Amino acid sequence: MSDTKNQNRMGWHFNRQINISVLVQLVFLASLIVGSWANLQRQLDILQRDVTMLLQCQKDFTLKLDMLSAKSISYEYRLRAIEKHFSRTNIEDKQIN
Repeated sequence: MSDTKNQNRMGWHFNRQINISVLVQLVFLASLIVGSWANLQRQLDILQRDVTMLLQCQKDFTLKLDMLSAKSISYEYRLRAIEKHFSRTNIEDKQIN
């Protein structure tokens, strides 16, 4: 029985030798992972910059739109005042004639 135990122990011996090609493949895989991560970080930085610029443009556009809306309301009141003035003038002219 002790003879079979010795054979089992010998059969399960772990070989720690690493083949050069496996080492090269691991280094290549690690470099691909690091390169992909760096590229992803760069793409995220570009996306963040683009979103920031888009938000700033949206703020600028909103300010301009608010300014145009205020001017439009102002011009509408002016136009109403002018129309009232001309309608009064026309009524006075008709009454005089």
